[in-house]
Amino acid sequence: MNDDFQRYPKRPVMSVTDWLITLLLLCIPIVSLVLLFVWGFGGDAPEEKRNWARAQLIIVAAETVLILVLSLLFGSILFSTFAYM
Repeated sequence: MNDDFQRYPKRPVMSVTDWLITLLLLCIPIVSLVLLFVWGFGGDAPEEKRNWARAQLIIVAAETVLILVLSLLFGSILFSTFAYM
């Protein structure tokens, strides 16, 4: 068992303060997207932050696609409705 600790050293865990700072930085619109890419694919962010940033980017991409599809759908419905008036 002692051999496992030498083979897999314990990494520092992100504290509550680290997460609060992370969430506050993500409240800034364009900076948040840049930071998600930096934390997800570059830099030396902790592994849990890297995985979380990648998951957030997947969610942002899915939301963007959904918003575009719904906007086109409702826009075409409105356009066709007003075209017959």
